[in-house]
Amino acid sequence: MSDTPMPWAEARETAWAAGYEARPAAAELPFDQALGSALAAPLMAVSDLPAFPTSAVDGWAVAGPGPWRIGGAVLAGQVPEALGPGLAVTIATGAQVPEGAEGLIRLEHGRVEDGAVEGPVAREWRGAGEEAARGEELLPAGTPVTPPVVGLAAAAGHLTLPAHGRPGARVVVFGDELLATGVSEKGRVRDSLGPMVPHMLAAAGAETAPSLGPVEDTLDAHVAALRAALGEADLVCTTGGTMVGPVDHLHAALAEVGAEYVLNTVAVRPGFPMLLARTGDGKFVAGLPGNPQSAVIAVVTVVAPLLAGLRGLPLPPLGSILLSEDVPGRGDFTHLALVDPAGRRLAHHGSAMLRGLAGAAGFAVVGPHDNATAGAAVALAHVPGADS
Repeated sequence: MSDTPMPWAEARETAWAAGYEARPAAAELPFDQALGSALAAPLMAVSDLPAFPTSAVDGWAVAGPGPWRIGGAVLAGQVPEALGPGLAVTIATGAQVPEGAEGLIRLEHGRVEDGAVEGPVAREWRGAGEEAARGEELLPAGTPVTPPVVGLAAAAGHLTLPAHGRPGARVVVFGDELLATGVSEKGRVRDSLGPMVPHMLAAAGAETAPSLGPVEDTLDAHVAALRAALGEADLVCTTGGTMVGPVDHLHAALAEVGAEYVLNTVAVRPGFPMLLARTGDGKFVAGLPGNPQSAVIAVVTVVAPLLAGLRGLPLPPLGSILLSEDVPGRGDFTHLALVDPAGRRLAHHGSAMLRGLAGAAGFAVVGPHDNATAGAAVALAHVPGADS
């Protein structure tokens, strides 16, 4: 693989394509497991929708000329008897309209006297099959499964949906200098990525578990941790060790587990020493830099697109934001700059800092050899889970 960093936009597309190519076979999944995936086949109506004429109002169903003598009531869930001329039944919203009914009188428009009702009559019901006919395609394959899609599927008679399941993901934290508890002191710092990244992976569509580590800075420990995580997950995200320093063992560990690079370094600042590798059995390792903000940029650039592909979803779209101040470029590299919802660049935006990220709308995208000026509309890269 080339030593030249891959352009940022190409890296997103490459990670997504790798996931889409490796997406698992679709299965009929319960709604909660299908949520966040994409339909692997068209969603069809199992029956007419609605299955029978359904009242849209509370009031009276009437037949023939009025006034109409009231004889009973129809509630939702009941099957009414046919209605003869001159008769009326009280009817509830959602109830089946009796056969023979010619219209409905709204509750607020009806006048009742001596057991009879009068008022303006209108056809205020949903006809059988008005929304969809049995066997009709409701949504095409590839549609993201959202809560409204689940609701439509249930209304159309389904218990499951054809979709790609949530990939299992595990975070492995590398670094002798990291503390899992307590405060930073005496040359050691509190790990922030182990608690944070699994939630981002879950927001991006993965099944997660608590992070492993911190793992000591030896090759044997790195290899053992990688093998353990790969044994139980489809995607392993490591933190730190993506360079070639004296305690950076990730590259050697990847070779030991037989992984090959999908991409190795990306032309983006911060965060360029990220990587994505694939094992012989089709699992993935995403190497996130150790600096927290750089690691998040790697999640945005590589991991979120990969997970979208694995679930059959399209490449996550970029948003847009109007800048209220200038944002400099970074030469040959794409610059991902933290901005707030008003388009202002945030303070505390160093690659080792999280304070700015905690209040950000996302990363404004400034392309290579470019400078963004106040008033310009630029792409916005969202952080998984940051808007929930």
